[in-house]
Amino acid sequence: MNALARVISVVFHPLLMATYLLGLLSLVLPSALYPINIESRNSFLILIFLMTFVLPALNISFFRIVGSISSITMPDRAQRVRPFFLIALIYGFVTYLFFIKSRISVDDNLFKLLIIIDVLVVVATLITLFYKVSIHTLGVTGILGILLPLNKVAENNALFIPTLVLIVIAGLVMSARLQLNSHTPREVLIGAVTGFAVGFFGMIILF
Repeated sequence: MNALARVISVVFHPLLMATYLLGLLSLVLPSALYPINIESRNSFLILIFLMTFVLPALNISFFRIVGSISSITMPDRAQRVRPFFLIALIYGFVTYLFFIKSRISVDDNLFKLLIIIDVLVVVATLITLFYKVSIHTLGVTGILGILLPLNKVAENNALFIPTLVLIVIAGLVMSARLQLNSHTPREVLIGAVTGFAVGFFGMIILF
């Protein structure tokens, strides 16, 4: 069971959530990523993957190499603070980069989605200053909170099945974190409620 729990934790790592969300929307609801067009979709997703997963992962590896953290899983809350702040800066820079280079406006769907993702990262960082919350759970339920309102605008209920699948995945992720004793039930619950609230109300407010 532990081996399966580790696989689930890796496959649904919180740093991959932005790539999964935007990749799904590019296939099922392209209008949500306006002004990104179909022709530039692949290069856009590659850039998102590099900037929101690879670069932050290298940042964590650097902290591990210099001894600032004891493990890349960062089991100690205090060790998470500096890496998380740097990751929040990276995510903010990605949004700024698209705003400047791609000339997206504050009214464009993509900009609003990136802002919600940024807020999820910032909230996770701020909570970590005081409490060791489950970031895995916060990330996956944050994406769930974003998808639920989008079901109302998706044609032919295109997001219905992906949303159901994500609910199952969220349950698996929470179970995996508990199975590995990485978090207490309370830490998982707080992560779930916080992530969903930020994603859902972010969508309600911005869209």
